[in-house]
Amino acid sequence: MENVVQGRLSKKEAWTEGWRINKREKERPWSSHNEVGEYLREREREKLEYSLREREMGKVDEEKLSLYGSVKAKGMFLYRLFGLSFLCAVLMVLYYRLTHVTEGAQWFWMAIFASEVWFTFYWVLNQSVRWNPVYRHTFKDRLSKRYEKELPGVDIFVCTADPYKEPPMLVMGTVLSLMAYDYPTHKLSVYLSDDGASEFTFYALLEAAKFAKHWLPFCKKFQIEPRAPKPFFSSMAYSHKDECSTIKKMFEEMEERIEAAVKLGRIPEDIRCQHKGFLEWDKTPFTSRDHSPIVQILIGGGDSTEVDMEGIPLPTLVYLAREKNPNQHHNFKAGAMNSLIRVSSVISNAPIILNVDCDMYSNDSKSIRDALCFLMDEETGHDIAFVQFPQNFDNMTKNELYDGFLRAIGVVDFPGMDGLGGTLYVGSGCFHRRSILGGKMLNEEFKEELSGGNWSKSEEKAKILEERGKDLATCTYELGTEWGKEVGLKYGCPVEDVITGLSIHCRGWRSVYYNPTRKAFLGVASTTLGDTLVQSKRWSEGDFQILLSKYCPFVYGWGKMSVAHMMSYSIYLFWPVNSLPTWCYALVPSLCLLNGVPLYPKVTSPWCIPFAFVAISSYGSSLHEMLLAKGTLKSWWNAERMWMIRRVSSYLFAFIDSILKLVGLGESGFDITTKVSDEDAMRRHEQEIMEFGGASPMFVILATLTLFNLIAFLLGLKRVITQGSSAMDSLMPQLILSGFIVSICFPIFEALFIRRDKGRLPISVAYTSIVLVLLISYIPIF
Repeated sequence: MENVVQGRLSKKEAWTEGWRINKREKERPWSSHNEVGEYLREREREKLEYSLREREMGKVDEEKLSLYGSVKAKGMFLYRLFGLSFLCAVLMVLYYRLTHVTEGAQWFWMAIFASEVWFTFYWVLNQSVRWNPVYRHTFKDRLSKRYEKELPGVDIFVCTADPYKEPPMLVMGTVLSLMAYDYPTHKLSVYLSDDGASEFTFYALLEAAKFAKHWLPFCKKFQIEPRAPKPFFSSMAYSHKDECSTIKKMFEEMEERIEAAVKLGRIPEDIRCQHKGFLEWDKTPFTSRDHSPIVQILIGGGDSTEVDMEGIPLPTLVYLAREKNPNQHHNFKAGAMNSLIRVSSVISNAPIILNVDCDMYSNDSKSIRDALCFLMDEETGHDIAFVQFPQNFDNMTKNELYDGFLRAIGVVDFPGMDGLGGTLYVGSGCFHRRSILGGKMLNEEFKEELSGGNWSKSEEKAKILEERGKDLATCTYELGTEWGKEVGLKYGCPVEDVITGLSIHCRGWRSVYYNPTRKAFLGVASTTLGDTLVQSKRWSEGDFQILLSKYCPFVYGWGKMSVAHMMSYSIYLFWPVNSLPTWCYALVPSLCLLNGVPLYPKVTSPWCIPFAFVAISSYGSSLHEMLLAKGTLKSWWNAERMWMIRRVSSYLFAFIDSILKLVGLGESGFDITTKVSDEDAMRRHEQEIMEFGGASPMFVILATLTLFNLIAFLLGLKRVITQGSSAMDSLMPQLILSGFIVSICFPIFEALFIRRDKGRLPISVAYTSIVLVLLISYIPIF
C-alpha cells in the first residue's frame, strides 16, 4: 500500500491493489464482531490511502462501492469438526441408555432417556446458528458523500404504558436522545405512544419539547455522546464546564417540575392553562382504560415555526394516546405500534421507521446512518426489510447477574441467523421500511427509492392533522380490515415482534443484524430476580404460543424459508419445553442417589468417557462463547445459574400457561416490568447480590429443587464414604451432578438461611420448600 501512495505502481497495479483490499474486506474470516472493530481502523487507513491515489488517477467510481461489508467467522472447519465429534459422543450416550436399562427403576430410566433425546434434538437446533455466522460493518462516509442532501425521512416510535413503572423522566431521556440524532432535523419525527394515557407523561413531553430547544444545539455544538441528558451528565466525561453547568441546571429544574407534579398527583392549574392538550383529560369518562383518542402535535405541522436556539427547525414531536374501550381488545404493544403507523402516515409518512422501548435511549447519534448503509445500498439493499440492533443495558453489573445470556445471544445466535437470511425482530432498536410493514411482498422488480427527494412532511395545519390522526387511532378503525393480520404488526401473541419478523421473512425479505462497537441503544435491565423471571416468562410463553399456532416456522415457513432458518427461529420457540427435561435431570438423578440407584456408567467403565466428554464440552463451549462476547468467567457462571433458574421456573410456568390457553382455560396478558428500584435494592444489585423480595411460586420451586439436591448430595456423600469404593464407582456421576446444582445455586441458600436484608427469600418460602422436599424424598422408585 505504501508503494501506491508514493506513486510507484502503474494504474493496472493500483487497480489490482484495490481489488485485493475489497476482496479481503468481503472474504476475510473473523472469530467475533469485536475482531471486526479492531481490524477496521487498519483497513480504513489502507483504503483511504488507496482512494486518494486512485482519485488522482481518475480510476475510482465511488458510486459502485458498497455501503457496508460482511465478513464470516474463521475457524468454522474446526468448529464443525468439534460438532461432529460431539454428535458422535451424544449418540454413544443414547446407545448406552438403550442397552443399559436401570433395573427396578424403569420409569426413571425412561424419563432420563427422554430428556437426553430432547437435549440432543435441541442441540441440533442450536447448530443452525453456529455454522455460518456473519458480521457486518458500515461505511457511513460513503453514505454521506452520495446521499447527504437526499437522506430519507425517519419516523421514530417510542412506546410507554405505565407512568409509575416507566417514570416520565426516564421516557423523556429516551425522547431527547432520539430528537438529538446527528441527522437533518427537518427529516426527523418522534412519536410517543402512551398506552397509560397519563397527563404526567404528556406534561413531561411538553417540558421536553421546551428543553429540546437548548439541548439539541448543545449536543451538536460539542458533539457529545450519549445524547440522553441523565447518562451524559452522570458520565462526568464532558468539558466546557460553563456551558455544561448551564444546560445541566436547566435539565435539573425540568426534572424537579415534572417530579413535583407526579408527587402532587395532578398537574397544577397554571400549567394546564399553558396548552390546549390538557383539555383532553377533562372529558368524561376518562380512565387509562376508557378514553377517546388523543393526538397532540407539540412540534410540527404546516403552520409550525418551532426552532431551536440556533434558529434550526426542531424535529416533529407528537403525543398519541389511542382510544381505549373496556369492550374492545387493544392488542397490547402491537396495537400501539399499528396506531403509530397510521397516525404518522398523515403527519410525516417517512419511508423509514425506527421503534424503541421507552427506556432504550440512543447511545450513538449516528445509528440512523448505520442503518441506512444497509437499506440504501444500491446492489444488495433493496431486499432488506429491517435492520436490527442488539439490546444492551447501561445498568448491568460487571458480571451480569441476571441477563448475561443476552451477551452470547447477541454475539453468537443473531449473527448466525443473519447468515441464514436474517435475524428475528426483537421489538426495539429496529429500523423498518414502512412499505414492508404495510404487507408488501418481495418481487424481482421491487427497488424502493428512499432518497429524500421523493418525500416531505404534510404541510397541513397541526389542528387538521390532529383530527385526522384521531380518526385513525380509534378502537373501531381496524374492525373488518387486515390490520394485525396482513398489515402492520401481527396480533394474537404477546411477542408480536417475533411473529411479525417471521411473517416478513416468509414474504421473501431478509433482515440484517448490526452490532457496532459503540452500542447504538442502552436500556434498563431488570434489577430483581422476580422481574427477570416475569419478563422471561412473557417472552418464552409468547414464543411457545407461536410454535403451537399456525405461525409455527416449520408450517408457516415451509417452502418460504430455508430449513436452517426455520430451525434458528425454533431455538427460542422451544424455550418452555426445555423446562421438562431440565426438571427431570435436576430431580431424578438426585432421587436415585438418595436410594443408591446408579443411572450412569461406573467411573472405571469406558462408557463413562462419552458422558464426561459431552458434559465438559457443553460447558466448555458455552464458556468459550461467553469469552468471545467479552464476558468474564463469573458472568459465565452467573449465566449458567440463570439458565437453570429460568428453565425450572419461568419456562415451566410459561409451558403450563400456554397449554391452559390452548385448551381455553386462560387468556393472554402483557406484564410490564418496573424500571425503578429503591435505593437498598439498587445497592444490592450493584454488589451483585440477588434480589428476591416477595414470595412467588417460582421462588418456592427454586428453593425446593436446591434444598432437595443439597440433601441428596449430603446423604449420597455419606453413602459413598460408608460403603467405600464400590459405591463411589457407581454413584460418583450423580454425586457430581447434585454437587454442581448445589454450588451453582448457592445464592438461593444464602437468601433462605443466611441473609437478613429485605431482598432475602421470605420465611414462608423456606417453610413451604422444606415440606415439599420431605414429600419428594419419600417418593418410591421401585
